[in-house]
Amino acid sequence: MRVNPKQVSLFSIFLTLEGSPIMPITAFPPHEAALPSGLIGIGGDLSVPSLLLAYRNGIFPWPQSDEQLLWFSPPIRTVLFFDRLRIPRSLRRELKRTPLTFGVNRAFKSVIDHCSEMTNRVDQFGTWITPGMKLAYSALHQAGFCTSFESWRADTLVGGMYGVLIDNFFAGESMFYREPNSSKIAIIRAIEYLSERGISWMDCQMTTPLVEQLGAEEIPREEYLELLRVAIKGEEE
Repeated sequence: MRVNPKQVSLFSIFLTLEGSPIMPITAFPPHEAALPSGLIGIGGDLSVPSLLLAYRNGIFPWPQSDEQLLWFSPPIRTVLFFDRLRIPRSLRRELKRTPLTFGVNRAFKSVIDHCSEMTNRVDQFGTWITPGMKLAYSALHQAGFCTSFESWRADTLVGGMYGVLIDNFFAGESMFYREPNSSKIAIIRAIEYLSERGISWMDCQMTTPLVEQLGAEEIPREEYLELLRVAIKGEEE
């Protein structure tokens, strides 16, 4: 369903030309201006500065299409605290015996390509990956703020996920699998990798069966924004 721009608290209009931004977004409305759905703005662009501004302020894009870019700050956010991680017994057994190996940023383009091709989104974080989104997050990856975690069978990529990584903040965006449990193994290994680097929680944005099974919790926006403030370096004081 298309969203009527008149229903949204308007912010400064940023024109686009054939999908290319004329200028990045410089400000978003206050979170209190968001609709009950979390919709906080329409338009703007997906440049690296715009995406960094959004994530640093607890906002993420979820486009209807490459022509209609929506921005969200949901009143309820799903987060996974690593010290409360629950790994099902069957997955623990699989982690011990799996021949799959773990990789980081070995094949970011392939991961996001595979994620965009997924038709069963039940265990996805929820982002609709349009061609414009793929280009934008690839640019964010090149800038050092988007990371892929992968499951490999020898030299074949069989599962993985990617997300936004800024200081001690990580937001999972999407995942895919080509073999049973390969994406689950990737997310567990990703949590281990992030934990070793001082990150203590993951933004899942929305609840899915997988993250719920792993112990993800829904928290109010105000609590989420405080967690975010602490996770972004320089915001502890």
